Order: sequence, then C-alpha cells, then structure tokens
Amino acid sequence: MPHLIIEHGNAIVTPEDRRAALDLAVHCGEISGVMKRDDIKVRLHAFEDFLAADGCESFIHVTVKLLAGRTPEQKERLATLIRDQFDHRFPAVGSISVDIRDMDPDAYKKRLLPQHPG
Repeated sequence: MPHLIIEHGNAIVTPEDRRAALDLAVHCGEISGVMKRDDIKVRLHAFEDFLAADGCESFIHVTVKLLAGRTPEQKERLATLIRDQFDHRFPAVGSISVDIRDMDPDAYKKRLLPQHPG
C-alpha cells in the first residue's frame, strides 16, 4: 500500500517511456513525504480506444490510493507534484490529471507471503 495506477492513451508508448513512468511514480511517492518507498505499488494501463470529446488525442491519468489519514494539504501537494513531474517528463501529452483517493483502513485487507532472505 499505497497504489499508484497510471492510465494512458497514446502517451507512454516506448518500453523506455513505460519504465520511466513507473519509476517516476515511485519517485514522486517517495519524495512526497506521505508514503514509504518500499510500500509503493505502481500499475500501468494503456488504452488503445478512448474518446475525449474535446478532441484531446493523448492523456495520462494517475490515481493514487492511500489509506485514509493524510491531510487535504498533503494530498494536494502530492497531486501537484505528480502532475508537474509527469508534465516535465511527458510534455507533449495533451492531458495530465491526478486523483488522490482515500481507502477505508477497516475495509482494506491484504495478504503477503513471508520474505525469505537470499
């Protein structure tokens, strides 16, 4: 936990760009001060078919799911950081947006396998 889900259409096309987007999401989470690097999970979803009624031909949308407890100011800073960093790395993309979602800590459950050294 936390989860960063990057959705895009016609925006992150090369293997290098895909890796850069994943790494950038981790970097933003880490430097934000609201999550620990080792807790971050990132997923990337490409959409071949999409329609933006305004004519925009490419997009990146990042959804960040965090356990509830961050202040509105922390969430706004995180959203701005992610938007600005993705804008810097992918300046030709028509639309870049970010949504921060609170997850209910009572309803969120997970299971991890024990880590084995070596």
